[in-house]
Amino acid sequence: MRKHINKILAASEPLGNLEEVERLVKKVAEMDVEAIAILGSLASKGTTNRPYNKLFKMLAAARLPTFYIPGPEDVPIEEYLRAAANIEIVYPYLRGVHATFAMAPGYIVFTGIGGTVIDDPHTIREERETLRYPGWEVEYQLKFLGELKDYQKVFLFTTLPEHKGFHEQGSEVLAELIKTYNPRLVLVSGKELKHEILGTSLVVIPGSLAEGKFCVIDLHQHAVEAGSVR
Repeated sequence: MRKHINKILAASEPLGNLEEVERLVKKVAEMDVEAIAILGSLASKGTTNRPYNKLFKMLAAARLPTFYIPGPEDVPIEEYLRAAANIEIVYPYLRGVHATFAMAPGYIVFTGIGGTVIDDPHTIREERETLRYPGWEVEYQLKFLGELKDYQKVFLFTTLPEHKGFHEQGSEVLAELIKTYNPRLVLVSGKELKHEILGTSLVVIPGSLAEGKFCVIDLHQHAVEAGSVR
């Protein structure tokens, strides 16, 4: 594995489409990227046999630092957590960063929160029927970032931060977190490739992997390139 990360391949919402995940890993072998980021929902809600183990093993075949979070449909959360815990023992370069963090080569911290973030402080957290958290909890979970000021940061979310450039309703709490901690890159789940600058941070929606879409981000150049596995 390479010592420094500059180019990151990102995709969101595989929704259990293992054929597209396999195609993505084959694409990785042909590309000059140093890391992979996968944003939930990883599996499709309602399926009886959720393919987390197969999905993680496919990603491991790329043999690159790989970071991921669950999405609103990845419930009950213990199924996702159990699969992630087991696979990361065998493949330590795979790292789930939901409500936690992982250090990456080149003094980079990957962290994030999966599921839906609701700004209303009275929102009840939910991890069985859907994945949902109140904004104040996300602020608390990421409080540790105040002690990592010298590190570049990459955020992973499945909820859009508030930004007029996206023309969609987003979370003001997440937007404020981005302004506070100034991550170099923020990745957010979404079907279509979009990117905007929020403060000094590049915010990227990489596109839906279930529809064959991904993108490559150059951290140094703040450049985004669209890609397709089809």
